[in-house]
Amino acid sequence: MSLNVLAGEIHGVVGENGAGKSTLMGVISGTVTPETGEVRVFGELLPSGNASASRDFGITIVRQEPALLPDLTIAENMYLGMPKEKRPKTTELNSWATKQLAVWGTDLNLSPSLRVEDLPPEHRFIVEIARALAAQPKVLILDEPTEHLSAEDVNILFGHIRRLAKEGVAIIYISHRVAEVRDIAERVSVLRNGASRGTELVSKLSESDIVNLIVGRELSSTYPAKYSGDKNAIPNFVVSGLHGDKFKDVSLEVRPGEVVGLAGIDGNGQREFLRALAGLNKFAGVVEISGQEVKYRSAAQATKQGIAYVAADRHREGVVSGLSVKDNIALRSLKKFTSMGLVSNKKENSSVSSLVNEFNVKTPTIAASIATLSGGNQQKAVLAGAFGSGPSVLLLDEPTQGVDVGARSEIYTLIRQRAEETGMAVIVLSTDAKELAGIADRVLVFSRGKVVSQLEGKKVTEEEIIGEALRSTAVRETQVVTRSKLVRWLGGDAAPLAIVGLAIIALSLITQVANGFFLSPMSIQSMLTLLVPLGLVAMAQAMVLLVGGIDLSVGPLMGLIVVLESYLLIDGSSIAMQGFGWSLFVIVPIVVGSINWALVDLAKINPMIATLVTFTGVQAISLILRPTPGGVIARSITKSITTKIGPVPILFIVVVILALLLTWALLKTRQGIVLRATGSDENVAALNAINPKKVRYFAYVGASLLAGVAAVTLMAQIGSGNASGGTSYTLASISAAVIGGVSLAGARGTFFGAIMGGALLQVANSVTTFLGLSTEWQSFLMGGLTLFAVAAYSLFRSLKKAGH
Repeated sequence: MSLNVLAGEIHGVVGENGAGKSTLMGVISGTVTPETGEVRVFGELLPSGNASASRDFGITIVRQEPALLPDLTIAENMYLGMPKEKRPKTTELNSWATKQLAVWGTDLNLSPSLRVEDLPPEHRFIVEIARALAAQPKVLILDEPTEHLSAEDVNILFGHIRRLAKEGVAIIYISHRVAEVRDIAERVSVLRNGASRGTELVSKLSESDIVNLIVGRELSSTYPAKYSGDKNAIPNFVVSGLHGDKFKDVSLEVRPGEVVGLAGIDGNGQREFLRALAGLNKFAGVVEISGQEVKYRSAAQATKQGIAYVAADRHREGVVSGLSVKDNIALRSLKKFTSMGLVSNKKENSSVSSLVNEFNVKTPTIAASIATLSGGNQQKAVLAGAFGSGPSVLLLDEPTQGVDVGARSEIYTLIRQRAEETGMAVIVLSTDAKELAGIADRVLVFSRGKVVSQLEGKKVTEEEIIGEALRSTAVRETQVVTRSKLVRWLGGDAAPLAIVGLAIIALSLITQVANGFFLSPMSIQSMLTLLVPLGLVAMAQAMVLLVGGIDLSVGPLMGLIVVLESYLLIDGSSIAMQGFGWSLFVIVPIVVGSINWALVDLAKINPMIATLVTFTGVQAISLILRPTPGGVIARSITKSITTKIGPVPILFIVVVILALLLTWALLKTRQGIVLRATGSDENVAALNAINPKKVRYFAYVGASLLAGVAAVTLMAQIGSGNASGGTSYTLASISAAVIGGVSLAGARGTFFGAIMGGALLQVANSVTTFLGLSTEWQSFLMGGLTLFAVAAYSLFRSLKKAGH
């Protein structure tokens, strides 16, 4: 494979899915290490397999699937994509990101504080492209950059590409859309079967020439013949007067074997209409299949009625990335292979193998992970699964998105053949008017949520489709997700703090009314003293949860350190012995944290199991050293640790300050952003030149060090060596962190939230005592509060995503 791109040149790269385009770009951008060969940028040798070095060399890539972290804001994602010298101050991210987004135009209206997970696909692509432009690259790689963009946004993108080329930037433009390549590129290189097949001036090649070079053979026609059935046949799919979000009063009829297209300027209701038919959006109206009215209010119910849907967003709604090719294809058709609740492996393998051959899915075996396939082959697997379910109605949203020209021709033929053979009704939504003109028998053009035109016969042409859309509305309606301020607030990180704070106040006031001693100075002092170790270990747990892990060893680690100190920090011990004893508060946590990391990242053991192993080992050592409690910590040490200002322990003030500082660092420093990025999606984090293993190492060691600090306060409280002294803190630390808003899935929450969760637990435990309840109530309350927090915060965040 060889590729030469000149400074100031827009160089097209084309090839079928699996030809090696993305792999080659991975080598150039440093995310893939080549077996042999080299990459040079303006004459300088590029280090292999080093994404950070590639970026610092001035290489920026816009991927087919944006490398954005869903739990981070737009501003934070843009910051992570910058080379070192281009990074703004972390305290000025929002204002900086606003300026960078402004290059796309004033109509974009994107707040840099929005989380990426809340953005529609087209806006994610715009953010990815905007941050690439902000990096001021020397080499810009664009991999299928227009797949989710409207025609207006494509024009904006092309304007920026041409501007950068004039400034001397070398631009590599990868696309399956040959017309785009001919429009924007000066030279084009063709890849096929992992090898270079030549480079030519675009001006010397026609569109059909490029297509033939890509597939290695001459394609007589991209599209199959149109519908040949009875045009007077009774429709087998009828929709009457459908109303829903962003569409109204839509009616259509589809005859057996007919393909109907949905067109219009993006954002005018056609996608919402299609998703409503699939049971994903609410609607009102009548739907009939084979002459019978059907009612459904969910995707599962729609499937039972014989409706199959293929989503445009393949990565989020199409494939199940953790499963094999076989599982992804068979998932929609399990009932066909099931008898008395058991799946017949033989039938399943036979059916899937047949579909893989029919759809020409390039995979080593059907057992291979779907994630190992190229984007186009993943799409063909998704389509194979939909066809294999034997639907009466097939709904296709951008069915050839990210698919090469050769595979597109195959897909079009399969759609037509299956439709006519089975008599199913097919509805295709595409932003490509040329594609609709080639595949659809009739086309419904949407504008402002209504069908404004129906084209059929000879009128189904690219020019007519575009013309009808433009004549109907000259203004593009932007897709706006409406969310109330309350929903936006509930889905943010501030809500858990407020909710927990209100719960603490409410519990305290209710208990004070029942027992006037609850808020006495002595009671407050007791609760704050007990909160100090719990707050510290909750922050320790939060550290690991933020990177998507968990640490069950924090409690026994606290106990082990106290046991060790019961031999060292005692009356009469030498200065050297005491010095060694204090050093163990750092040494032991580093050792335990390193072991946890090695088990998780090197041995690849699930964090729950890995840290459970450490839990058991650390606890065993403590029991060997102190089978029964013993050893008294020097009174002078415990007294100094428990110093108070009135009823408030000084250590409590220190812990609160530490929580605030760590929260500030988490939200406002690069290290904090990197920590959350790793927890959001480690694979995407790696594409952003972050080393997830390194980040997790510091997280596990950092958590153990915080547990070591918690052991100092625990030592002062219990005053002697007790092997079981810290075990109860493991579950309490998880509960406190979760109650305080730290997500078990990673990336969400704050250290101050964790200590607030600990405060609520401590208040709840004290309430049981003051109200005369049995100790069992402490466990009930901890479990109940944790369950409520997980359910409530998940609900709030899902409502925010859905836009309710």
